[in-house]
Amino acid sequence: MPRWLWFTPLALLIGATGIIGFRLGLTAATVTETDVIEAIAAEYMTAAGKGAARTDCAARPGSTRGVWIRVRCLSPEGVWFDYAADRFGSLVDVPAHQKPDAELNI
Repeated sequence: MPRWLWFTPLALLIGATGIIGFRLGLTAATVTETDVIEAIAAEYMTAAGKGAARTDCAARPGSTRGVWIRVRCLSPEGVWFDYAADRFGSLVDVPAHQKPDAELNI
C-alpha cells in the first residue's frame, strides 16, 4: 500500500475543517445587526398577531455571554416580547412573554 494513501484521511479531515471554518467565518462576517433585528421583528409580528408592527421593537447589545443582540417588543395589548440572538443571528433562548415592568431599559 502506498505511503501517501495513509495520509489521505488526515488530508481530508484538514480540508473539511478548513471549509467548515471558512463558512462559519463568512456567516459571522456578513450577518449585520439590522438583519437580526428585522428577522426578530418579523417573528414578533407573527407571535403577537393582529395590530403588531415592526416599530413596536427596540434593540440593544446583549449583556450576557453568548447574546449579541437583545430585542424587546411591546405589543398593543401591553405584553413584552423579549428575544435574544447570538452572533450568527439565531435565537438563543425562548422569548419570555410578560407584563411590562416599570420602564423599558433599552
